[in-house]
Amino acid sequence: MSTTRLRIGRAMANLSPAMAILAAFTASATPAAADLKICNRMSYVVEAAIGVDDKAATATRGWFRIDPAACRVVLQGQLTADRILLHARALSLYGASPMPQNGNDTLCVAESDNFVIAAARQCRSEQKPAPFTQVTPSKTDDGNLVTFLAEAAEYDDEQARLAGIQRLLGIAGYDASPIDGVDGPKTQGALAAFLKSRGLSSDIVSQPSFFTTMVDAVQAPSPTGLTWCNDTPHKVMAAVATDDGKAVTSRGWYHIDPGKCLHPDIAGQPKKVYSFAEAVDADNRTIKLNDKPLSWGGLTQLCTRDSKFETSQQGDCASRGFVASGFTAVDIAGSGKTLRFALP
Repeated sequence: MSTTRLRIGRAMANLSPAMAILAAFTASATPAAADLKICNRMSYVVEAAIGVDDKAATATRGWFRIDPAACRVVLQGQLTADRILLHARALSLYGASPMPQNGNDTLCVAESDNFVIAAARQCRSEQKPAPFTQVTPSKTDDGNLVTFLAEAAEYDDEQARLAGIQRLLGIAGYDASPIDGVDGPKTQGALAAFLKSRGLSSDIVSQPSFFTTMVDAVQAPSPTGLTWCNDTPHKVMAAVATDDGKAVTSRGWYHIDPGKCLHPDIAGQPKKVYSFAEAVDADNRTIKLNDKPLSWGGLTQLCTRDSKFETSQQGDCASRGFVASGFTAVDIAGSGKTLRFALP
């Protein structure tokens, strides 16, 4: 695969490879020749981290939040790079979202909103490894470079934006399915109900900040559907299960930060809904209090596993690489239900 090369300016010529990359990462925001931007044609709000491999040095920087149908400049100035690498993840509120990472490079990232790691192949404290994929940006008419994030549906910008709105409406408890990027009465009805419930005018839909408004909305208690709220100082991972009368489908994990709320996407009108959650540490290990896992569930045994999952087979979990976890039944008929996770 060919790679795109960006030139290092003269001021950086005498710097070591690692310092040259770090200088480019921390350059001013003034647009310059050969800026690299990432454009999001997915139906998810994503966070991206960029990696630059130049001779003996590899550096990473993130996180760049990119809304559906939006672009973000991630490298500025004239930088020579042997390879450009990319890692992208959907916001945690989407739960088990399909964000395949099949890259052959493992580089270090940090959880802070704005990190720069100058030597990204050996992770230190507060850093963790993540898979990165090499990308070959395309050159635009203005001389800059662009690479796209896409999913199997191959949305264009307009479709990606509408599909992103449909997906967040579903998480907020308003049925706008199917998520297909196609407008229609069902999507418009769900959108109108969402705006009315929040006291918002229709003008806000066209504003660049609309996805921020929607993301904030799905992280607050809702009058419809199921809401999880994390009242602990720990990260909570939650799973939901639905019974449509034919099968019980469990899926997870949904990441809920301390002090935040989240709505799992529950399509249609299932006969029963179930919930399970547990607190985890920075390495995603279950937190224990008095030698007992800090978890919230019930007596209904359903299948889960450590990584993201979705399964409609609930018998003999262990033989299929799953474990049986105790879920609690949640009644969301007629109105919303909020489950609050708190310390005992």
